[in-house]
Amino acid sequence: MIRHLILFFAVLLAFAQSVPAASSFVTVNGYQMTADGKPYYFVGTNYWYGSLLGLEKDRRRGIERLRKELDFLKANGVTNLRLMAGAEGSGMLNGVTRVGPPLQPEQAKFDESVLDGLDVVLHEMGKRKMRAVVFFSNNWEWSGGFQQYLIWNKVISDEWLTKKPTWDELRDLVAKFYTCEPCKKAYAAQMDKVLSRTNKISGKRYIDDPTVMTLELANEPRPMRPAASEAYKNWTAETAASIKRKAPKQLVSIGHEGWIGTEDIKLFEEIHADKNVDYLTIHIWPKNWGWLAKGFPNAVSETAKYIEENVAVAVRLKKPRVIEEFGLPRDGQSFNPSSPTKQRDQYYEKVLSYIKSDPKIAGANFWAFGGTARPIKGQLFWKPGDEYMGDPPMEEQGLNTVFDSDRSTWAVIKKKARSL
Repeated sequence: MIRHLILFFAVLLAFAQSVPAASSFVTVNGYQMTADGKPYYFVGTNYWYGSLLGLEKDRRRGIERLRKELDFLKANGVTNLRLMAGAEGSGMLNGVTRVGPPLQPEQAKFDESVLDGLDVVLHEMGKRKMRAVVFFSNNWEWSGGFQQYLIWNKVISDEWLTKKPTWDELRDLVAKFYTCEPCKKAYAAQMDKVLSRTNKISGKRYIDDPTVMTLELANEPRPMRPAASEAYKNWTAETAASIKRKAPKQLVSIGHEGWIGTEDIKLFEEIHADKNVDYLTIHIWPKNWGWLAKGFPNAVSETAKYIEENVAVAVRLKKPRVIEEFGLPRDGQSFNPSSPTKQRDQYYEKVLSYIKSDPKIAGANFWAFGGTARPIKGQLFWKPGDEYMGDPPMEEQGLNTVFDSDRSTWAVIKKKARSL
């Protein structure tokens, strides 16, 4: 009997030693991401509102929805989720009602209970062996972001809370962030609040939790104007260094769109050459950038061209690259969940095909998962009290969202995930 027990434990020990720990951090070596002792490739999604669901008082709309959606994603091979750490300010900004509740309701005043929602989603993801990319702030208005810091510090007028800027006005406004010292200080305080957090459920500090794969400067931070490029470059370098110093186990990324975000491929390369930036990201928006207006084949060809242009930068820098956002409306640009998705399915298949087939491309996160939520009939835009889905409040609800009912799209996603 004792002999059998010894043999049993010897086999168990040998097996345990042969299986890489599932709790290892994702690391980068040259073009390769690695996790649990093997190359790491992934199909992911943008799930920014996932950090807000745990705050819902209605369990059906909150924790029950979250668990159901995470189970659905895992079953379909989607294991990498991009989350929002927290919003800044509340009410309207540029005439758009922001998501919330905010982590920073007023400058330098934090509602730390809002991070309870991030605790919940990270804990639930950890149980499912999923990985998270967490971004700290936003270039755009729907979560407050850089404009809110500028309004708090009276660099720009609070008229922009309700007034919608033109594109040129918006560029002028946001470009001021990088030379506003109190704005950057307030941003850093919010970042530090997240980095110093200990998850109330798991008991793990965020910076010790391998579920958090990446800490990201912001969602699509742009210099906005060439005159701001040098200050922008300094800010990205200083912020990346600060994150890496405080959270050395996690990867650091900028949250960049590719060279379109800087309007200069040289600047895109310079900021990603920084030793504290672990990999390159790109975002691809065929509709917003006018490619789709010239026909679906043009959108596909321009997408392929854009991916290759940005891959060339990754090659020069010898770093991996992630297609961190990409999306396409339903056929006919319908917002109705029952409308077909033939073109979108073809587009997803094309973009996802780059993962691993090009070893420098580690993964792709589609924009965005809408789960069980649905647009409200006769209502185009989000209103407070509505359930969140993938489309932010300033966009038509259903524009780029993939719902759990989109069977043909999920067939494409699942097929690619299985191939990895």
